[in-house]
Amino acid sequence: MNNTQHIFAHLVPQGTPAVLIPFIVCIETISNIIRPGTLAVRLTANIIAGHLLLTLLGNTGPSMSTILLRVLIITQIALLVLESAVAIIQSYVFAVLSTLYSREVN
Repeated sequence: MNNTQHIFAHLVPQGTPAVLIPFIVCIETISNIIRPGTLAVRLTANIIAGHLLLTLLGNTGPSMSTILLRVLIITQIALLVLESAVAIIQSYVFAVLSTLYSREVN
């Protein structure tokens, strides 16, 4: 309550015309509220996509011939390695974006 000018100044770029300031503040506030949600949706979609692909390929195994089953196992191992790499990258992205978002608030 004591530093409302500082809070609103953080939401408005320098040189913004006075007429646009209320609109810019609304847009920036909505943007700051939505950011954690979009981060969560992106992380969830990336995690679910890999698991879904592994599950779909794994369910076709019992009805395959021996040669195709070997190809399926090799494909699943490659996808598992890719899934591990995606998990590492996503954890890095999550850490970096969380740090950037929390710095903007403070």
